[in-house]
Amino acid sequence: MGRRTYTEEFKRDAVELSLNLNKTIKEIAEDLGISYGNLTRRRREYKQKENNAFPGKGKQKLTPEQQKI
Repeated sequence: MGRRTYTEEFKRDAVELSLNLNKTIKEIAEDLGISYGNLTRRRREYKQKENNAFPGKGKQKLTPEQQKI
């Protein structure tokens, strides 16, 4: 079986669930069928980059300032 890929929406929803529900990260990861490590890494990325997190296939999103150029 190949490596699974997740949409930006799935990643963002998973992180938001883990931040807002009264469940442990482990429980949410199991409910979503992803690993605990995957979810904790996504949470860290989300907290550091917020709207620029999860760019997709390694391509960084442009900031609003960069889009103007």
